Amino acid sequence: MTKPIDRNEFLKVLEANKGIIYKVSRAYCKLEEDRKDLMQEIVIQIWNSFHTYNYQYKHSTWIYRIALNVAISLYRKKSVRQSKFILLSDTAIFIDEGQANEKEGDIVLLYQVIHELNNLDKALILLYLEQNSYKEIAEIIDLTETNVATKIARVKKIIKQKFLAIKNN
Repeated sequence: MTKPIDRNEFLKVLEANKGIIYKVSRAYCKLEEDRKDLMQEIVIQIWNSFHTYNYQYKHSTWIYRIALNVAISLYRKKSVRQSKFILLSDTAIFIDEGQANEKEGDIVLLYQVIHELNNLDKALILLYLEQNSYKEIAEIIDLTETNVATKIARVKKIIKQKFLAIKNN
């Protein structure tokens, strides 16, 4: 029998790592409603798995792994459903309202480029931008450190090219 979940401990862990959930949701969902749905699903999965947490890993590593798995799973389901339809909103450029300054505009642009990446590349660059070490990224994604370094270098090059192409247009 599993031990009951300590609600206060769960809330503390969630509060300390809510940025991870938000960033993963923002990387995988363009629309605010979709982000909210994904965040809710991630929190539910964290709750459902909380009793299985392995204290050998940091909470952030564990939460990244859950969040990315949920995001990729929901993305696949959504892709299958939407493959039969062409949505104008998916082809339009997505820009958040209230773009206050150039730095914020660059962040919006960066997320646009990240949205175009495949699921693994999205996960890698998101973890890299969060300044996780290659070792931590390798643990979360379940790759070797060398493979992580190689893939991140390739993704950074792709992002730089796309970012510059968009900015120069």
